[in-house]
Amino acid sequence: MVEVVGTAPTSAMVITKFVYRHSWKTNLINIKGITRDSITIMKLTKEQSAEIKSQQSQSNSTKRVTVPELEKILYEALPALDHGFVRVVDYMGDDTSIVQSARVSYGKGTKQVSTDKGLIKYLMRHWHSTPFEMCEIKYHIKLPIFIARQWIRHRTANVNEYSARYSILDKEFYLPTSDNLAAQSTNNRQGRGDVIEGQQAKEVLELLKNDAERTYDNYEIMLNERYDGSTIDENKKGLARELARMNLTLNTYTQWYWKTDLLNLMNFLRLRADSHAQYEIRVYAEIMLDTVKKWVPITYDAFMDYRVGGTEVSAKGKLIIQKLIKGKKVSLEESGLSKREWNELMQSFNLNENLI
Repeated sequence: MVEVVGTAPTSAMVITKFVYRHSWKTNLINIKGITRDSITIMKLTKEQSAEIKSQQSQSNSTKRVTVPELEKILYEALPALDHGFVRVVDYMGDDTSIVQSARVSYGKGTKQVSTDKGLIKYLMRHWHSTPFEMCEIKYHIKLPIFIARQWIRHRTANVNEYSARYSILDKEFYLPTSDNLAAQSTNNRQGRGDVIEGQQAKEVLELLKNDAERTYDNYEIMLNERYDGSTIDENKKGLARELARMNLTLNTYTQWYWKTDLLNLMNFLRLRADSHAQYEIRVYAEIMLDTVKKWVPITYDAFMDYRVGGTEVSAKGKLIIQKLIKGKKVSLEESGLSKREWNELMQSFNLNENLI
């Protein structure tokens, strides 16, 4: 175990050696990998796997609720992208905790799962959110910096990130696979268009790889220290880590502990597991969505039904759908909607023949 000093004088938390690179040797020696599209994919070493098994073999007596399905994957590193992962390291509560909170009752509420299911569906359907805040979960996540900066926009979690002021960052970079190397969308300023292929794709991947490696080499030179901890030149002083880090590319991997309640986790997943979300963050969201399914299966079903699979309709949109159901014709001009609103409404109800 290692102690990680926080920002406050009294804040220190104990975490496993799995978090920090210097607890292992060098990535090239210890981080084994499989190759896809000439990109090395993370594979845990025997030492890392043994540490996870050691954590999973723990047996603690508790009066709190536990979830057998989530316990099965507790501490396990679920691979994401080429070098990333998602680990569930702690949680509090389950579906019955939501029911208990909603009824302000003691024990596990009603014993009939169907009754609990009905209440949770009612809470989800009518946006009664507070009971879902009573469950919490903590993740250990390894992800590229540019995704972390997008992720941190969700300001409803407790976050403790790997500090490049204290430690040297891993020599690991995210490189997209060829099928995820896309051009800028022509009709969406923050989206992707057609996949780039052939020679241009190779050139782009080489640029990403070479830039990342070159800036990391310069990072080591400025630090006067290699990523394995060895000194480059005994006669030189290294630049402060807090300054040297500014040179690194945004596809460099970072890590953090991310703790949130179930309500805010669902708000995050509703956006980031959506098909319109950026592919890289969606990979993480889909892994986390599966952990929610194991953790709170009744809430998961309600969430998928009312949030992910459902849709929001404006008052104008509601009137249009009502008219269409009655067989009446409605035009864009008389709808009061913009072209974009109209098309989004039609797509939501799979009325593609009415798209403009």
